[in-house]
Amino acid sequence: MGEFSLSHILILLFIFLIFFGPSKLPQLGQSLGKAIRGFKEGLNELNLEAKDVSPHQASQQSQDNTKSQT
Repeated sequence: MGEFSLSHILILLFIFLIFFGPSKLPQLGQSLGKAIRGFKEGLNELNLEAKDVSPHQASQQSQDNTKSQT
């Protein structure tokens, strides 16, 4: 019941075609691609920032955070 077959996908594509029209579908695909690309770039930036923090800096930051909370 939870699996998509080829017929399900074709029905969804047909509904999207009727709802958005043939001229809007390429624009919709481009905007979706840009959004996914931006999301991936954001994740990569977070990973790079996490790798840039050395263990000593991370422990120093956690100590500073606990001092500021008290």
